[in-house]
Amino acid sequence: MTVVTELRSPSKKPSVKTSKSRSAPKAAHAADTYSRRAGLGAYTQAPESFPSSRIIQYNDEYVTINDMFPKSSIHLLLLPRQPEMQLLHPFEALQDPAFLSDVQTHVRKLKALAAKELQRRLGKYSAQERRKEEALEKAMESGEDVDETSLPPGRDWDKDIIAGVHTHPSMAHLHIHILSVDRYNECMRHRKHYNSFATPFLVDVEDFPLSKEDMRFRLKERFLERDLVCWKCGKNFGNQFAKLKHHLEGEFEEWKKQ
Repeated sequence: MTVVTELRSPSKKPSVKTSKSRSAPKAAHAADTYSRRAGLGAYTQAPESFPSSRIIQYNDEYVTINDMFPKSSIHLLLLPRQPEMQLLHPFEALQDPAFLSDVQTHVRKLKALAAKELQRRLGKYSAQERRKEEALEKAMESGEDVDETSLPPGRDWDKDIIAGVHTHPSMAHLHIHILSVDRYNECMRHRKHYNSFATPFLVDVEDFPLSKEDMRFRLKERFLERDLVCWKCGKNFGNQFAKLKHHLEGEFEEWKKQ
């Protein structure tokens, strides 16, 4: 797989290792052959038929896409292409040690990629980044050798990226979410949207393999009915999504300035 260093939408498709489509239409309308719940299957069957604004990278084992309905400022999906895994519930698929290890490796790489993109988009607003840049400029102007360890650390963008699977996925094909923590996007439109990414309904990939006694095996849908609680400050909005959404706008502005 070619390493993609930015998540921008290039004018041409990125140069990636191509792979044979899996008996699926290669036209731009490939997705039309899939039901809404099975819509992710089109990407795994014929990723080359989609524009670079949707497909980030792919090889024989995985396809990475920009989520069509993102719930954060950055929201990617990792789609495994292994036929024996594609239609399994994530809890079942990720109990396989070899598959889990491979998925975790890919997810870590994508989290790093997403963190770099977040830095590219928001770095100019960040106070921590600005302090580091000012210290670096001052050191360079003085003609001194720059010791990176003596500079302010800058912002840890990796901490602003999360990744996981849902306890009860809305789509049939196995997929792993990689997204920024802000949960701020116009596609975040109701309570279940928010709680699916702000409660244990989203299970961190690094938490696997799960014990059969883990509560996330049992509760499932109940997570979506929880009160709406701000991911950043902890304020409880009950079931008032409109008020939470307005609050999240302010939190986003503060968060990007950190």
